[in-house]
Amino acid sequence: METTKIALFKGRQIRKTIYKNEWWFSVADVCEALTDSVDASAYWRKLKQRLTEEGSQVVTFCHDLKLPASDGKNYETDCANTEGMFRLIQSIPSPKAEPFKRWLAKVGYERVQEIEDPELATKRTKLLYKLKGYSESWIEKRMRGIAIREELTDEWQKRGVKEQKEYEILTAEISNATFGVTPSEYKKLKGLKRQNLRDHMDDLELIFNMLGERVTTEISQQEKPNTFVKNKKVAERGGNVAGNARKQTEKEIGRSVVSSKNYLKVSERLKQLKAKNK
Repeated sequence: METTKIALFKGRQIRKTIYKNEWWFSVADVCEALTDSVDASAYWRKLKQRLTEEGSQVVTFCHDLKLPASDGKNYETDCANTEGMFRLIQSIPSPKAEPFKRWLAKVGYERVQEIEDPELATKRTKLLYKLKGYSESWIEKRMRGIAIREELTDEWQKRGVKEQKEYEILTAEISNATFGVTPSEYKKLKGLKRQNLRDHMDDLELIFNMLGERVTTEISQQEKPNTFVKNKKVAERGGNVAGNARKQTEKEIGRSVVSSKNYLKVSERLKQLKAKNK
């Protein structure tokens, strides 16, 4: 599910994920943003130990939630919601505390708005992509891809898929059948780490990715697989449909659809152009 995102506070990346219909933030990332610590995880471990010894209830506001790490894999990470973060910030001496509270309140409020009006989340996502320099046509494909992905994960839930690892395996099955590489291999090819792979796909890559996931959803809805093994076979079949279409396309256009290009290079060029125009 695409419920994990990266937020920015003064240039610092804060990982966040939706849990129980609200945003939960990586405690280590917040510690790094507030203290400029070289080893934020170590800072948090020491702070956590001190708070526990003092009998503080701040630690009880934390939950282990899976977030992507620098190696592209998901690991259980101490996270806290907006209320928990407000309490935690009181324990971290930092001149950035007040600005961070205002930022946190804004992010939390936006989530409340999105729950009441889901269309706002779509509009904000489109705006963020536009500000990053993506084209309108690319954004439309990306947004459609997000919707198709959500429909697929909803279908998997109905078929008994529960664990994050199972979602990863099924996704890898579709990707491997569609592109000949798993998501982790694809990210390595594109030189990505914590970034979202789909944000670095071009139009054709997005189209075939959508085709594989949409066909998988259609097959699953018709056959209603009731075991993980059956779901895996359906995922492979859905990916194969997209994979065959990709191979035929490659014959026609005379090049590989699977590309090592990523948006980081494009983004860097945009920054350089903006700097020259100032």
